[in-house]
Amino acid sequence: MTTPQDSFEAARLEKLHALEALGLDPWGGRFDGHQSINAVLALPADLLEEQRPRVRIAGRIVSRREGGKVHFLDLKDWSGTPTLREIKGEREGEVEKVPDLSSRIQVMVGQRQVGDSGWQLAQQLDLGDLLGVDGTFGKTKRGEPTVFADKLTFLGKSLLPHPDKFAGLHDLEYRLRHRYLDLVHNPETLDRARKRIQIVRTMRRFLDERGFWEVETPTLHAIAGGAAARPFITHHNALDIDLYLRIALELHLKRLLVGGIEKVYEIGRVFRNEGISPRHNPEFTMMELYQAYGDYRSMMDLTEELIVACVQSLGGGMKLPYGEHTIDFTPPWQRKTYAELFEQHVGVAMNDTDALRRVADREGFPTAGKDAAVIVHHLFEEHVEDKLLGPVFVYDYPAPLCPLTKRERDNPAIAERFELYVRGMELANAYTELNDPITQEQTFRMQLAGLPEEESMAKMDEDFIRALRHGMPPAGGLGIGIDRLVMLLTNTATIRDVILFPLLRPEKK
Repeated sequence: MTTPQDSFEAARLEKLHALEALGLDPWGGRFDGHQSINAVLALPADLLEEQRPRVRIAGRIVSRREGGKVHFLDLKDWSGTPTLREIKGEREGEVEKVPDLSSRIQVMVGQRQVGDSGWQLAQQLDLGDLLGVDGTFGKTKRGEPTVFADKLTFLGKSLLPHPDKFAGLHDLEYRLRHRYLDLVHNPETLDRARKRIQIVRTMRRFLDERGFWEVETPTLHAIAGGAAARPFITHHNALDIDLYLRIALELHLKRLLVGGIEKVYEIGRVFRNEGISPRHNPEFTMMELYQAYGDYRSMMDLTEELIVACVQSLGGGMKLPYGEHTIDFTPPWQRKTYAELFEQHVGVAMNDTDALRRVADREGFPTAGKDAAVIVHHLFEEHVEDKLLGPVFVYDYPAPLCPLTKRERDNPAIAERFELYVRGMELANAYTELNDPITQEQTFRMQLAGLPEEESMAKMDEDFIRALRHGMPPAGGLGIGIDRLVMLLTNTATIRDVILFPLLRPEKK
């Protein structure tokens, strides 16, 4: 049975063959010297016809209106600043957001102006096709900024139909599976992608200016280390060994500290074989940095300065919307200890073991055989995290939760660690790094005790301990989740919308 989709594609194939019959390449080619639509729109448009500037543009056809010997097209490229405007919906009181036209430009194609060959080409155009236009720029009698075409160059055929003009794509699943269409027809998606690029550029520039070196470390690891997370396992055929996609950047960057690179960072993908949620994707982007002769307090200052720089780079001020709320990134940010927040929201001191177990038992959390630190961590997640609207630095964590962190000299039960929370979401994690190889080895062995030997996370990185034995300088370390940072700075509720191609279940046929 022929479907409407089949009919659409057949009609477009006919036009492709018609283009070939005109001696045109339906897949286009080099088109030098074209200007961005944004640059053309900035030109004076109220000049007399004989004074109009000549322009050359290229873009995708997103609207087409035919009429006698004149056609009107809307071309779109990536140069504009996509915005949304509100219009009245179909129901009373309903307001809809539709894409503004700020990244589009109208093109007038007249039969006389483009000649016979150009007019024949114009008859074969479809929504989604890519087109080059030479002409002059001015305004129509109705005042619409327009390119008055005198030459058309075909640059690429779209064999499948695009969504209806202005309708966009509203089904999230469809958008994620067809991100290419999402970028074309939902201007907020393209704008979000731009802002992510701007944020990452700002981070790099900020760190480079402060003397940090950017490096690349291995993605395939022989041992899954640096975090408590389940890895993805793969197999190297030539060496006949299992390898793990990295779950953290940490241990290789610390080796570089040992090697004398005193300020080092990496922005890279990490992989954790765990669940998918609005805040978690199995493949995500981290920025980790390490600074010799720093500590977690110097990392706190650096984190605040770095994120403030990212906020400022977007040009929207220090107060940004997030859902129905507003986040005020104006420094200085709050700084509170883990212990004071725990007692405030749980109602007991985190070092009162009996009281902890009573609270956990009352809530149905099994405590038999569990270390007090595990109970503390559970209660903190349940009672405290969603209260941390922030930005707020939570510091001085229970030491058993932090195997890679230096302890306070006067209180070894406390680790010199902080996490940055914004709207209940962990955004950054930082330590005064543990550079004592003896304590580090003991901590690793305690952490791995009881895990079955065949478990991929049950192996200790002996070479990392060896590196520490050669002497790692005291240091501060910091990790920031890039995806979550972009979520917060672009008012995005789900991590899948800030990752261009998030992991999805296989498409049902």
